[in-house]
Amino acid sequence: MLGKLANDQIDNLLHGEKVGRLACQQDGMTYIVPVSYAYKGGQVYIHTSEGQKIEMMRMNPNVAFEVDRIMDMNNWQSAVLTGTYKELEGKEIEEAMLILTSRFMPFRTSETVPSKYGMEKIHFDQKPKTRSVVFKIEVLEKTGRYEKG
Repeated sequence: MLGKLANDQIDNLLHGEKVGRLACQQDGMTYIVPVSYAYKGGQVYIHTSEGQKIEMMRMNPNVAFEVDRIMDMNNWQSAVLTGTYKELEGKEIEEAMLILTSRFMPFRTSETVPSKYGMEKIHFDQKPKTRSVVFKIEVLEKTGRYEKG
């Protein structure tokens, strides 16, 4: 049976998963990449390093974000969000880092997930290769589908 997810089901899916796919576009080129995220207050929070996706979103802040939970080919849920990229600054970074750290501290396995709230890795003998960026997706629309076999 195929169906549409209700808003609360979409929110449950977003709260329950840790990795989603972020899609952005610039000058006719579409780019999609998996990212770890936290979902709170109807917003998606992400901590990453500067690179192609950040450059593209700075030029075109319109993004899509997709999350799924797949048990098997006949039992799955998928949500797609559209929204706007907003790079965070100052106090907003601290608040977002608290949300992200609270979500990921038990699962820390990646260089883009910080080891301490509000702290970047400190290397006394070398400068970081890339700058960290904290941003959120201001969600404009959410849709979801499921199949239950």
